[in-house]
Amino acid sequence: MSWVVGNSQNVLTASGRLVGTYEDGLFVFRGIPYASPPTGPLRWMPPEAVKPWARMRAADKFRAISPQNPRPVTAIPRPSLPEEPQAEDCLFLNVWTPATDNERRAVIVWVHGGAFVNGSGSNPMQPGATLAKRGGIVVVTINYRLGALGFLNLDQVTGARIPATGNEGLLDQIAALRWVHDNIKNFGGDPDNVTVFGESAGAMSIGCLLAMPQAKGLFRKAILQSGSNTCRTLPEAAEVANKYLSALGLSGQDVDAMRAVPVQTLLAGQLKMADVGVRGAAFEPVVDGKVVPQKPLDAVKGGSAKGITVLAGGNLNEGTLFGATNPDMGKLDDAKLTERVGNMVPKDKSLGIIDEYRKALAKRGASPTPADVYMAIQGDKQFRVPNIRLVELQRDLGVPSYSYVFDWKCAVANLGACHGLDVGFIFGSTYKEFHGEGPIVERLAVQMQDAWIAFAKKGDPSTPTLAWPAYGLQRKTMVLGENSHVEDAPHEVERVAWEGLDSHLG
Repeated sequence: MSWVVGNSQNVLTASGRLVGTYEDGLFVFRGIPYASPPTGPLRWMPPEAVKPWARMRAADKFRAISPQNPRPVTAIPRPSLPEEPQAEDCLFLNVWTPATDNERRAVIVWVHGGAFVNGSGSNPMQPGATLAKRGGIVVVTINYRLGALGFLNLDQVTGARIPATGNEGLLDQIAALRWVHDNIKNFGGDPDNVTVFGESAGAMSIGCLLAMPQAKGLFRKAILQSGSNTCRTLPEAAEVANKYLSALGLSGQDVDAMRAVPVQTLLAGQLKMADVGVRGAAFEPVVDGKVVPQKPLDAVKGGSAKGITVLAGGNLNEGTLFGATNPDMGKLDDAKLTERVGNMVPKDKSLGIIDEYRKALAKRGASPTPADVYMAIQGDKQFRVPNIRLVELQRDLGVPSYSYVFDWKCAVANLGACHGLDVGFIFGSTYKEFHGEGPIVERLAVQMQDAWIAFAKKGDPSTPTLAWPAYGLQRKTMVLGENSHVEDAPHEVERVAWEGLDSHLG
């Protein structure tokens, strides 16, 4: 039940009535709580149901985002953005809808990226209005707990006195999806036609959701942009927790002290993880055997996502974004390249993969340096190839699946189709210093937006101007770029190089 008063809209939810705003043809509801504040005794606990409110609640502004350190320096020139307030009380979502009627529109829920330590559902560069207005669909964006608050397994090191699995951030996402399932009908959405979409850590989160029993029935379709299979093992997660607590001057026995640690101290501890010997991202989902029963691709292979239509892919040059600011890349020689790749895959496979990637890069017209080869291997291992594997697994189970590779070149020299470049096209937030400018940029943005909208509506990304076939045995893949087109098995040399190494991906 809803009604309009002036430029506001009142909608009844299971927890109470909300009043939003009317902006440029859309009704917008910001800062909706979908779970109780995870503070005090609820720190590191699964999300609990939000407490109902009696009076009208204003939903006219974004609320606090999960506590996080400033984003690390990258090669991306970023526009100046307003600072978003942060607090542990951060479990809010936002809704953009054309109308709060009974139309039962397709719903698409954005799970933001940010390496599980950064990001928010209110990022000005990821505006929900773009897809809602263009496609006449309902768009939802969410916050979830990040870093040590959302992805730190304390169950092992505290002897279950703090039973955190390291997947509390994922459980937040499920709580948000459950809120959507229970309430979105009153916002003009169809609870039986929900699509989740995300990039990087958001896509990796969705990969986990595909494997999680608690997420079953909450969405019908999934779009995974650059990532699907990233998790730590339980022993790895316990090691990270011990090192993190050590960086804070604590041990697993200090349960009361842990719950009392100020947020800023928790964030400062996150910055020390490299100093205490944690390689790569310190905070990631955990295969704990319960909340996340198996590594996502293993679970999907067993049929965990059999009823879900998938669109997944990655950017051609994912790794360049990270290599561009890494001083070690300039010092990489063949010996160090072999050593690094030998840490990613079984050592007896490393030379073969290096050789295949050298050939593939040379075929594209490059004269690949050891750094070029390493960035290509690392980017594909973590982001692009796991998404190809996901599409293949769904195909083999008879589930419709669609694949893409994004190959538009970044405006920054030598980055190519780097990690994260695709997001601005989806949200209509491109800017010339990073994405480039002109009619081709605008055309690609419209093509991608329309394909994502079509997939959300009917489970097929084809549009009147872009015929997009299912992946199939021919590995039909949409190449999104200057001249978007379908290819059979593009960049096949790189894909084949990873055959037989599924467990090492992500």
